[in-house]
Amino acid sequence: MDQLRAVLTPEGLRRLDELGPLATTDHTARAVSRLRTEGLDPDTVTALVSQAHLRARGAAKFGDLAAGMLFTRAGLEQSTRPVVAARHAARFRDAGIGRVADLGCGIGGDSLGFAGLGMSVLAVDADEVTAAVAAYNLAPFGDAVEVRHARAEDVDLGGVDAVWLDPARRVAGHDAQARVAASEYTPSLEWVFPLAARTSAGIKLGPAFDRAEIPADAEAQWISVDGSTVELVLFTGTLARDGVRRAALVIRGERVHEITAAGDAPDVDARPMGAYLHEPEGAVIRARLIGDVARALEAGTIDPHIAYLTSDAALTSPFVQSFRVRDELPVATKPLAKALRARGIGRLEIKKRGVDVDPAALRRALALRGDESATLFVTRIGDRRVALLADRVDD
Repeated sequence: MDQLRAVLTPEGLRRLDELGPLATTDHTARAVSRLRTEGLDPDTVTALVSQAHLRARGAAKFGDLAAGMLFTRAGLEQSTRPVVAARHAARFRDAGIGRVADLGCGIGGDSLGFAGLGMSVLAVDADEVTAAVAAYNLAPFGDAVEVRHARAEDVDLGGVDAVWLDPARRVAGHDAQARVAASEYTPSLEWVFPLAARTSAGIKLGPAFDRAEIPADAEAQWISVDGSTVELVLFTGTLARDGVRRAALVIRGERVHEITAAGDAPDVDARPMGAYLHEPEGAVIRARLIGDVARALEAGTIDPHIAYLTSDAALTSPFVQSFRVRDELPVATKPLAKALRARGIGRLEIKKRGVDVDPAALRRALALRGDESATLFVTRIGDRRVALLADRVDD
């Protein structure tokens, strides 16, 4: 809080804007030296430089908006991307929601989406510093947004039409793909789920959340952005779509596609390797809708336990990345390197599934040379490890 106070003054904000984003070590070192030369105390310098560094990192998620925002390190890592927050907000708006309680608002990423679409927002966070950062980020919306430092469980929800919940993980160190049990969230999902059962709610969780703990009457939507599976959202009440219990939302650049179903899709059979290999989006895999995508591609799996599809038809889909298979190559490093050099491949994208392979270490060991490019899949079919050389198919 002392660091935040050092920034939240007219002079502190002026200096922060003058610094601009600090993206490199050299830029940071020069900024520290300049600020110390100008007579600023070490704590103020640390506060300003930390925020400038976070603004540089925040640009990857918030774009140009980051230059006018404040961040906490954890808040930036956990915040919802604006392109995703906008879609959440649109669902609330389309359901006729006028006032939203954002419980666990973090630095305000989702509240920015709600307020940006004209909704009134009550934004709440249990951490004092995070709540103060959210208040700064949401200040442009004036009286349309109220920010409180409070526990979600203690908030009076009178006058609220729906709630958005982003429970924090109690256990530090989990990445986005790690499985986190219901008991490891704050507020506890033992409180969150009953609240969602009696009102309209959206609940943001990690994409690896245990499917067995998903309430039966909730719509579960997994979301992938530019190849990364970023979150699972459970919708209840008027926010849940009729007949939809499983959904995979895939966002790549400006393109947005979604596949929905009343439940898990029936699996397809494994089949011999065909002319094409398809890598389903992570959201499709998590939602267990691979079967529906495979049938649209006239494809089967390469192995019952491996989430790669193969087909002979020259079909692709927004829910997969498609590749034309060139060859099956040796798996062992030395003969594999020899085969790649013979093909003049110097740029190699390496993907793996079902095998213990470090793509970065393998690339170094291959010592590639050449002007050609390709993709190498290292995976397993039955009890056999395979290396498949392929080329991307534009969709």
